[in-house]
Amino acid sequence: MFLLMTFNFIIFMIMSLISVAFITLLERKILGYMQIRLGPNKVGPKGILQPFSDAVKLYSKEITWPSLVNTLPYFMSPCLSLILSLTIWLSLPYFTNILSMNLTLMLFLSILGLGVYPILISGWSSNSNYSMIGSMRALAQTISYEVSLMFIIMSICLISCSMNLYNICVIQKFFIFAFLQINFLMWLISILAETNRTPFDFSEGESELVSGFNTEYSSSPFAIIFMAEYMMILFFSMLTSIIFLGISIFSPLNMLNCMMLMFFFLWTRVTLPRYRYDKLMLLCWKKILPLSLIILIPSICISIMFM
Repeated sequence: MFLLMTFNFIIFMIMSLISVAFITLLERKILGYMQIRLGPNKVGPKGILQPFSDAVKLYSKEITWPSLVNTLPYFMSPCLSLILSLTIWLSLPYFTNILSMNLTLMLFLSILGLGVYPILISGWSSNSNYSMIGSMRALAQTISYEVSLMFIIMSICLISCSMNLYNICVIQKFFIFAFLQINFLMWLISILAETNRTPFDFSEGESELVSGFNTEYSSSPFAIIFMAEYMMILFFSMLTSIIFLGISIFSPLNMLNCMMLMFFFLWTRVTLPRYRYDKLMLLCWKKILPLSLIILIPSICISIMFM
């Protein structure tokens, strides 16, 4: 049984990393077509092998050693980021009961809460003003939106009377939670902020922070940081499909929905300009958080009715 679990986890890791590579190709193609250009089209037919070319380039480059960095945390933080983005997948409902838990959403929130530490350590250990400001922005942004994300999840848990993703998926045979339109809209805004995507990419504000918390990174550590980021986008797309659309993780429709939600992430990058930082915080604390708290009241009433 242990060998089977190990083999399954290795296959899962390989497939996840390959899928992340092709998400980067999808992003560049969508950006290209929306800006009336072709995007990558030279390496392989229609540019299909471009991700492998990028990987060879990044992992074969020399790793830079800035003289003022704190070496151990500087090189460990990208690895920690990738480990967390791989571990969070354990919260999804699989067929087997080996890793099945009744409190899967609690596991999800716990791992998600740790996600800010790699960014903070990266900025601090780089000993760069730009990196430090970027990491502090990411810290404030992530903590703020995790609060609202938690209340949105609480309302879903109260309506379904469970914290198990499988049970939440099953109960949506009767009512799809995406019909709770305000809740669904707030969720989409919160996951954009949580994954540091446009228009909320303040930790990577190129116009004023060069590249934000990853300014001093190059070669393989730089690639690992972005692999972790795109893996979180893939995870949130799948989680949204399960929580709000009630589609099983093994359904073919789930893959279609994941593609649509990933397209939403990329579409916002092309369409929307970067938000102002103070407005981002006001949006969280003055609009999304009060609304998510208000929605808890009818959720509690529904929970009491069906107990």
